Amino acid sequence: MTITDKSLLNWQHSHVFNEGNPLAERNTKWAVFLTALMMIGEIFGGWFYNSMALLADGWHMSSHVLALGLSVFAYRAARKLTHDKRFAFGTWKIEIMGGYTSAIFLIGVAALMLYQSTLRLISPMSIHYDQAIAIAAAGLVVNLLCAWLLKDGHHHEHSHGHEHSHDHHHQDLNLRSAYLHVVADAATSVFAIIALFGGKFWGASWLDPVMGIVGALLVLVWAYKLLLQTGHVLLDAEMDAPVVAEIHEVIEASPIQAKITDLHVWRVSKNKYACILSLLTTENVTPDYFKKQLSIHEELVHITVEINPLQTTNET
Repeated sequence: MTITDKSLLNWQHSHVFNEGNPLAERNTKWAVFLTALMMIGEIFGGWFYNSMALLADGWHMSSHVLALGLSVFAYRAARKLTHDKRFAFGTWKIEIMGGYTSAIFLIGVAALMLYQSTLRLISPMSIHYDQAIAIAAAGLVVNLLCAWLLKDGHHHEHSHGHEHSHDHHHQDLNLRSAYLHVVADAATSVFAIIALFGGKFWGASWLDPVMGIVGALLVLVWAYKLLLQTGHVLLDAEMDAPVVAEIHEVIEASPIQAKITDLHVWRVSKNKYACILSLLTTENVTPDYFKKQLSIHEELVHITVEINPLQTTNET
């Protein structure tokens, strides 16, 4: 008996699990362009008019230009390398690496904002409020436009009748990192405007650096959360994902009695998982039996099942 090419085709399957996100890639490019323009205006405006909040926002924007560019690069690389056989489970994690690196950039930005604002709090300078307010307001408009472009409206629902949502696990984290960058920019723009109005009308010049500090702390919190999310994916630390409980439910409800002795689940795309499952059973059954049962969960796209008969240690 020989193995033919036709018989091989019946068993082979694609490892391209990530369908990409062309709309997000295109919108992120626009966000890079708009943010770069506003960054130049805010840095020069903050320096010329002596507004620490405005200058901090401008430097904050400069790092976002770099981070947003990184997000675009991650989308492009994941798309271009889709069929590269070196990637055993696809290229989706290139996007996650982009999000992780962006989170590190955000932490650096927060530290820079904190340092500059503290320095200005100790050594205050006179501020040209009217001009600085106009630039900060323009920056806020650009930030809100970019946030609208990047907002991820993706929601996941099971088509097999399950009611619960997996939104937390199925986000486009590369897009989310870009979105958080522009939202952080919008927040610092709001803080800058509040500080500048406070200084202009109430003489509270100390508000400018204080708002810079508040903005830095807020950015730090967002960056930390994004770092955790992307880090968990990169380290395959997602055995708390809802799909893990669903696998247990399928095996426990199976007509053929079986016990899970080993289980590994990891993500290969934003809403798709691979799993390796080792089962102990007294029945004479093939792995395909349990694969068909698990296939009702459409997010499981790469399933490996090992059967260990109770009466023997031999694997089938």
